[in-house]
Amino acid sequence: MGKKKVIQKSGDMNPAKEAGTAPVTGKTSSRKIESGTVYVNATYNNTLITVTDASGNVVAWSSAGAMGFSGPKKATPFASSKVAMTVIEKIKKNGPFNVHIVVKGVGSGRDSAVRTFAAQGFSIISVKDATPIPHNGPRPPKVRRV
Repeated sequence: MGKKKVIQKSGDMNPAKEAGTAPVTGKTSSRKIESGTVYVNATYNNTLITVTDASGNVVAWSSAGAMGFSGPKKATPFASSKVAMTVIEKIKKNGPFNVHIVVKGVGSGRDSAVRTFAAQGFSIISVKDATPIPHNGPRPPKVRRV
C-alpha cells in the first residue's frame, strides 16, 4: 500500500460556475427546534443519549464509547454526564429547548444524564421510565436429576 498520487488539473472545472448557478453544498438552512425528546439508554456496559425532534428525526446523539471511555468506565455516572454535555453542545444552537426525557435501562448513568440536562437550562417537560420489565418471563429449565 503506497501513497496516493493527487493530480492537480489546471482551470476551474466546476459546471455550476459555468452555468451561473450557485454550487450545491448540502444543508445550508438550519431551523430552530422548540420541543423534542431525549432518549437515555443506560445499560451495565454503556450509556447512549439520542435527541430527536417532535416528529422523531434524530438531531444529535453520542455514547460513552464514542467519547473514548473503555471497559467498565463507560457505565459510570461521570461518563454519562460527559456524554450529556457533548449532546448539549451539539444542540445548543438550534434546539430543542423544551424536552421530554425517556430513560431506559438499569445502568448507573440514568440520574446523571437527567441532572446534566436540568443544570444546563433545558426546560424538562416530563421524565418517563421505559425500562422493559418481564411479565413472568420465559419458562424455567427442568429440574436437574442426578
